[in-house]
Amino acid sequence: MFQQIRANKQKSFFLMFFFILIIAGMGYLVAYLYDDYFWFGFFLVAAIIINFFAYQYSDSIVLKLSHAKPVEKKDNPYLYNVIEGLAIAAGIPTPKAYIIDDTAPNAFATGRDPKRAVICVTTGLLQKLDRLELEGVIAHEMSHIKNFDIRYMTMVAVLVGTIVLLSDWLRRSFIWGGGRRTRKVSTRGPAALVFVALAIVAVILAPLLASLIKFAISRQREFLADASGAMLTRYPEGLASALDKITKDTEPLEVANKATEHLYIVNPLIEHRSLINNLFSTHPSTEERIRRLRSM
Repeated sequence: MFQQIRANKQKSFFLMFFFILIIAGMGYLVAYLYDDYFWFGFFLVAAIIINFFAYQYSDSIVLKLSHAKPVEKKDNPYLYNVIEGLAIAAGIPTPKAYIIDDTAPNAFATGRDPKRAVICVTTGLLQKLDRLELEGVIAHEMSHIKNFDIRYMTMVAVLVGTIVLLSDWLRRSFIWGGGRRTRKVSTRGPAALVFVALAIVAVILAPLLASLIKFAISRQREFLADASGAMLTRYPEGLASALDKITKDTEPLEVANKATEHLYIVNPLIEHRSLINNLFSTHPSTEERIRRLRSM
């Protein structure tokens, strides 16, 4: 288990480092083509501010989008007993509990840090999983909270937003002043034209590459939460069995959408049975997750 957790952390940090290199490269291209660092700094700061506000209020927005309702301990002592026990094992404050009235089994965690964390489950999850399976799911979500995955993915969102912003800026500059700018840059020498070519490639490929890296980081964090959750319960089969049941359940989760799909323990919108789906998915293959859990 510890080896799996360490490997997933290393892969996540490598992908994050690669993300930063992309932004640094695009930033240099913009500065070189415009020969002015002011607008680059202005839009970069604007992107960070916008994502900061989204980060501050994302948890309440997600709960409203999901039609989740808070539940007190007296209303559902069974759920609270599981959450409290695993919070003690994880060494973090007990998250608040929310329930979505939907028969499809699923769950997610939100909140920017352990003190403000929320674990949300569907009524279907409580009805269709046994105690050990429910503990596996809650342990997975508890691990997301303990590992600061929500904050981590918000940082990734800032980076993706910055890359898209820079790419859009470059694209518009070529549309509205590409000819004049190309002639101006060409006066700096033949090597300068290479930067123009790189800028064109960046406009086309950078947003796609950024999205692929974002999905890859998200998948690594799911593997990490699986391994961390198994360490909390000391029973990987509980989570493996729960993932199998959730994946095979045919009832659609009515409140799920593209904005919230990445939060759930199993993607409620699509299946992951092909290489293309895996590349553009926020979740790794459920079969692979189960295989890794059962090999621990």
